[in-house]
Amino acid sequence: MDKRPKRRKDKYNPYTLSTDNQKYYVSFKDINGNIQKTEVDKSVFDAFDSFELDDISIMNEAERHYEYLELTEETLNRRTVHKTKTVEDIILTVFENEMLSKAICELTETQRKRLLLYYYDRLTYEQIAKIEGCTKMPILRSIKKAEEKIKEYFKNRGYF
Repeated sequence: MDKRPKRRKDKYNPYTLSTDNQKYYVSFKDINGNIQKTEVDKSVFDAFDSFELDDISIMNEAERHYEYLELTEETLNRRTVHKTKTVEDIILTVFENEMLSKAICELTETQRKRLLLYYYDRLTYEQIAKIEGCTKMPILRSIKKAEEKIKEYFKNRGYF
């Protein structure tokens, strides 16, 4: 059975067109929800096909106009507050994340572990100290030292 390409359906376009062995069919759901398949003449089939294409064109045009109608002050404000990211922004973010990963890899094992627990796992100094069995001050100093090393890493590469 040679089915027509999928087309958008709505309440004004409830039928499906198909062909099978040079026979033309229109399928639709009746009032009881049962699918009815009716054989039609080629000219009727072509007319349905043409109407369907015209309907799709009209629906697409209407949607474009709806988008313009929705451009109220509120939606414009929302768009400016939540700017979409450009390709350049995305690439820059990826590059910065790679640089940050390289900087973190250059830390000592202890500094790296404590920094990741603090920033990525969002643990407090006290929680990290409890895990490592020490006081909060060594954790604080270690994380501050790691931050300084990362700043120095970026400064040496001309980012600050």
